[in-house]
Amino acid sequence: MKTNAAKICVLAMLSAISYIVVVLGRIPLVLFLKYDPKDIVITIGGFLYGPLAALMITVVVSFAEMFTISENGPIGLLMNIISGASFACTAAFIYKRYRSMKGAVAGLAVAWIFTTAVMVLWNYLITPLYLNVPRDEVAKLLIPAFIPFNLIKGGLNAALTMLLYKPVKAALQSSRLMPQPQEMQKTGKANMGIVIASVFVIATCVLWVLVLNGRL
Repeated sequence: MKTNAAKICVLAMLSAISYIVVVLGRIPLVLFLKYDPKDIVITIGGFLYGPLAALMITVVVSFAEMFTISENGPIGLLMNIISGASFACTAAFIYKRYRSMKGAVAGLAVAWIFTTAVMVLWNYLITPLYLNVPRDEVAKLLIPAFIPFNLIKGGLNAALTMLLYKPVKAALQSSRLMPQPQEMQKTGKANMGIVIASVFVIATCVLWVLVLNGRL
């Protein structure tokens, strides 16, 4: 019972943090497309408790967005759920099966590619409805806007999740909200390699954003 209460507390806390970073952390990337880091928090929740937990947080936060800050109503709700679930649930599902550093990296890499493909398709189908433009016009934006945006978003989410997962889990352990870890206890050398790779991905994504917006 104590374990279940702690889990509910952590999931509620992660849901609240996800919503807060949506409200405070939206950053324009390409044209009208904005990035927010909520999928990082959701994916961490999925790594901690599995893909179903990631889906629950995604749905809760997406509904909270729709009733408070979203201007796109049910369409925005649908797109938020698809985007968040395709990334966080995919990464969490693979990591649940292979609970190791390699499993986490593989899960995030697959989620990165999978979510990009999923969201390009759904943007092609749904964007004309809420922008009220012909689908042909949306098709013209796939290569210069939607594909780069989703690749950048996925790269940032994957890299920042790798950097933040262990510190977040350590904080939860120190507060006795979670037991001591049984996985991802690799050497400092391996961890440093992940940090360097994550920083490289983040730097590449930032440079890509600057180039796409004509600032470089």
